[in-house]
Amino acid sequence: MVILIGADVHKSSHTFVAVDAAGKQIGQITVRATHSGHEKAYRSARKSFIEQDRRWGLEDCRHLTGLLERNLLAHGEPVVEVPAKLMARQRAAARTRRKFDPIDALAVARAMAREGDLPAVFTDE
Repeated sequence: MVILIGADVHKSSHTFVAVDAAGKQIGQITVRATHSGHEKAYRSARKSFIEQDRRWGLEDCRHLTGLLERNLLAHGEPVVEVPAKLMARQRAAARTRRKFDPIDALAVARAMAREGDLPAVFTDE
């Protein structure tokens, strides 16, 4: 089973929401937007979903996700880019219209579940 982990990223914090393949929320964590915060999120996902494959989805905003991408890829975690236009559709379907980090992270994860062919993130040598 693949666990999909969506991220809502900001300059000072990142919120992650994990869903199963059907889009049901099964986990959530908010960490500081630092190397140690990223390590905390990675360790939490590894511990919580030890036997499952994980895939991380980040909304396309490289100016905020660069360090996170590099940290996840360094651990061998697969990361995909979720285009902002997919997020607009998912947010419109949400029960609430206000901005709320866990809801946005959930929207990223559910967009990943819905869209199977998202571009992989990789680091340039």
